[in-house]
Amino acid sequence: MTRAFSRSASLLRRPGDLALWALAALHLLLLLSFLLVLGGLQPARAADEACHGKNLLTEMQAKDPAAYAALEAEAETIDNGRSIFWKIEKPGVETSYLLGTMHVTDPRVLAMPKGAAEAKAGSKVVVVESDEILDEKQAMGRLLAKPELTMMTNGKSITDYLSPEDQKTLEAGLKTRGIPLSAVSRMQPWMLSSFIALPACELARKAGGADFLDKKLAEDTVSEGKPVKGLETMQEQLGAIASIPIDFHIKSLIEMVRLGDRMDDVTTTMTELYLKGEIGMMMPMLKRVAPDSAEGEGYAEFEERVVTDRNHRMAERSLPILAEGGAFIAVGALHLVGEEGLVTLFRKAGYTVTPVS
Repeated sequence: MTRAFSRSASLLRRPGDLALWALAALHLLLLLSFLLVLGGLQPARAADEACHGKNLLTEMQAKDPAAYAALEAEAETIDNGRSIFWKIEKPGVETSYLLGTMHVTDPRVLAMPKGAAEAKAGSKVVVVESDEILDEKQAMGRLLAKPELTMMTNGKSITDYLSPEDQKTLEAGLKTRGIPLSAVSRMQPWMLSSFIALPACELARKAGGADFLDKKLAEDTVSEGKPVKGLETMQEQLGAIASIPIDFHIKSLIEMVRLGDRMDDVTTTMTELYLKGEIGMMMPMLKRVAPDSAEGEGYAEFEERVVTDRNHRMAERSLPILAEGGAFIAVGALHLVGEEGLVTLFRKAGYTVTPVS
């Protein structure tokens, strides 16, 4: 999910673009613990549920091989879309590594690709998107200092932005998760979206105390006595999202609710693509599962602020760390790909960046 998908940018402006929010919502998984505290939510579905999603691409390959072939062809146009683990080298500088993560607690994701654990063990410093994940209470306090990032502070509620039909859709979608709309009506729509994007099995693991990959990497590093550095603050992450007009977020939220149980299939498909290192397939896949019920107004601005700008910020803040060598950088996998992804940006800075087979 990067502007680097510009070779197919015209496709991203078609109806159905709003459901691409699913990717960004998954990136907000690290905020789930805050969501539950801030909203006082006790999701009924977050207990003893297994993952039930199916791989949408396996189904497509069997039922519509031509469509699947077209998706593969589109994915091939995306730079650096076939690996989640990269070696970063420059003469005279100790080798560093770049791992694309998926912000989920799936044990298969936590296992990491071959060689990643060894690379991390040999590193001098581990770098994650935000080191604030190490102290959730402190990070929550910082977010509460800017309540407009998580809650509506303009005297309105989310129902003020909904048509009667959309309100019924949202109420029904939240009800399946054991949450009354009245309990979250003043929560910002992007916070609700980040919650709705998560399948019940992910909620159950989180409720049981499981960590997502990025947090586990950071905590393990601290326990080993090595430093952890962050490339962004959570205020910066949420601030980028909050800067997008609310109408876009409202439409995105409703589209996600309408996907219903299909969100489980989306998560399963994305996870299995990630495990294969085929992250270039994720965006083309999402464009095909998105419903054609709304125009993608605001997506270009969303893409610019939430993806591209963050890629450049993370790259800029990574360069001094890379110059010292011996770093293990772990950020969301979709920040690696494309013409303005981290792999390309590091290459432009003079580094040789190659996939680790």
